[in-house]
Amino acid sequence: MQELGITHFFNSIFGSIFARLMLLVGVHPLHPNRPINDTFALEMLVFFALVAFFIAVRLSLSVEHPNGFQHVAEMVHEFVGDMGDQVIGHGHERFQAFVTCVLLFVLLNNVIGLLVGLIPGVVTPTAQPVVPLGIAVLTFLYYNLPGVRVNGPGYIKHFLGPLPWLAPLMFLIEIVSHLARVLSLTVRLYANMFASDMLTLVWFSIIPIAVPAVFLGLHFLVSVIQAFVFMLLAQIYLSMAVAHEH
Repeated sequence: MQELGITHFFNSIFGSIFARLMLLVGVHPLHPNRPINDTFALEMLVFFALVAFFIAVRLSLSVEHPNGFQHVAEMVHEFVGDMGDQVIGHGHERFQAFVTCVLLFVLLNNVIGLLVGLIPGVVTPTAQPVVPLGIAVLTFLYYNLPGVRVNGPGYIKHFLGPLPWLAPLMFLIEIVSHLARVLSLTVRLYANMFASDMLTLVWFSIIPIAVPAVFLGLHFLVSVIQAFVFMLLAQIYLSMAVAHEH
């Protein structure tokens, strides 16, 4: 099985560890010697790139002589903070770290798709259903935890509706509605990135010179929009979960 160089690199370092972890949870890797596939390797690359970026920003913080890393970090922080203030309101700061990480992680995984057609074997991680699903499940868990912490047992009232005699039906409807958010987040991101990948690959195969550049630009635009939408929906769900705090 042909794999990307970065995949081979991560398998050589982390392969045995991931194989053991998968076996511990009852998952038998298809290739025990190479449990990390190209998609996961690209996700890991994004993860390590973000960690390196945050470390670089932290180590080079300066009031008088801010560098490029700090300028980018401040712009992202201000943008996410302004959105959080508008959508969540009071107390949005405690959620900003998570929401920022979601925005950057989704964006960078989307943007990797710009290499599709240029480097054989490269795939857009978010064009694989399991990647958006994983981020959506994490978001689902994250926005419900503050709701429980803020409202305590009263959080269940979110699911019961205003009329006691309709509570059982409303509870069922609300549970399905919340679970549908996971599906919505997953399908929206996956479908858009998959379609963008296919469109780019088709034009690369038909006219490999000049014309695909237009669709690479379109792919970048779709990548930014989808990352923003994912972040915005996460903030909306958080605002609804903690709505009774004030």
